Amino acid sequence: MTRLSSAFAKPHPALVCFLTAGDGDTAANLDALVAGGADVIELGMPFTDPMADGPAIQKANIRSLGAGTTTADVLAIATAFRARHPDVPLVLMGYANPMVRRGPEWFANAAQDAGVDGVICVDIPPEEDDALGPALRAKGIAPIRLATPTTDDRRLPQVVAGSEGFLYYVAVAGITGMQQAAIESIEANVARIKQATDIPVAVGFGVRTPEQAAEIARVADGVVVGSALVDLVAEHGTDAPEHLRALTASLAEAVHSAR
Repeated sequence: MTRLSSAFAKPHPALVCFLTAGDGDTAANLDALVAGGADVIELGMPFTDPMADGPAIQKANIRSLGAGTTTADVLAIATAFRARHPDVPLVLMGYANPMVRRGPEWFANAAQDAGVDGVICVDIPPEEDDALGPALRAKGIAPIRLATPTTDDRRLPQVVAGSEGFLYYVAVAGITGMQQAAIESIEANVARIKQATDIPVAVGFGVRTPEQAAEIARVADGVVVGSALVDLVAEHGTDAPEHLRALTASLAEAVHSAR
């Protein structure tokens, strides 16, 4: 089994926690997520035009880029994380330009060397899988696809066909951290997606509290939390790890005991 498949094979839904690389003391902040009970870590690659992200993560991107964070720095953070946490799945989330500008094979090789388990590339649609997917699969890295409320039954098979590790269901037709979908909509769409694929389905966008996370965990295989954690980094700076650990522990307890 891979690290990702092991995370979703536990006897409870998985908690996926996101932070932006280079925003604050990333190593200490990631360690706090693991200590709090995160099952999967999602590490954002800062980008100048993060079109899927709301204000919290946009600002984190600006802070990180303002501090001079490069793709090489992100890969170094990933490499160091893998050395500290050999069993915790690590997913890179970002946009196409930093991933393909030196060629997909270069990026896939670098991600493999860093111990990365999966990649979410927001702006490469399934129809353009050849831009990155084959290079990742050749190195054993899962290309993780996104499905949304507007992914209809005609297009869904193409979305799930290229996804590995898990499928990320974007619960709202919008950007991160700004609104929450009704649980009835999430339940119906997760059920629809699971009729089309056997891989786990994790739900994100708009999940901020343990109560919201628990509600979603009752109907999904995993819950993704990002903006609420990124807000803590912005608010608390060098003191962020203790706050991240506390919120992650609350989220993990809610998600892991939801069923």
